[in-house]
Amino acid sequence: MADDTATWSMIHAERAALSEDLAELTPGHWATPSLCHGWTVQLAAAHVVAGAEQTPANFAKGMARNGFRFNTMIDRDAHALGTLTPTQIIERLQLRTSTTNRPPAPATAMLGEVVVHREDILRPVGRRGTPTAAAVNACLDMYTTASFPVGGKKRIRGLRLVATDTGWSHGDGPEVAGPGIALVLAMTGRSAGLDELSGEGAALLRTRVHPD
Repeated sequence: MADDTATWSMIHAERAALSEDLAELTPGHWATPSLCHGWTVQLAAAHVVAGAEQTPANFAKGMARNGFRFNTMIDRDAHALGTLTPTQIIERLQLRTSTTNRPPAPATAMLGEVVVHREDILRPVGRRGTPTAAAVNACLDMYTTASFPVGGKKRIRGLRLVATDTGWSHGDGPEVAGPGIALVLAMTGRSAGLDELSGEGAALLRTRVHPD
């Protein structure tokens, strides 16, 4: 069994940082559309909490209740927790800065959840997250092989990716270079950050990234 100690340490640090970011938002910020289509900042934050509180048993029950439609379950869970106040959402997230429960997925998937959704939440209100290079690189490694529901593997096929700020690289083919977090966003289908990427393969990657 893999030792996920280092990964959980990064997850907890990113959750703590996100909770601090959320505490600085105004009521207007919470109502702003996030980078997640159809979700406000508040719903995106609620989704992070829902994932952080998930367990394999509850995940299985939730899938059954929702006819084994993953996206439907995720959306309903976000809306359920989205009825909490911003303060309650922050408090619930703070309680998950030391726990290691998760759905039936690798620990790195939980790291990706908080790193990516932190950007989904902050960029629309004119802010950005500050994930560590180690956290960004771990997400980049994970998304190179990710299929459902992210689709990173297919999106970067035939391209060489180079993170100019974290020392990470992957693949062969036309190069796409830029900040690691911008590559993470592109790999997960987000157009935010595409303007920070350059190289021979940047135009092709852009065509593979669906609008937010």
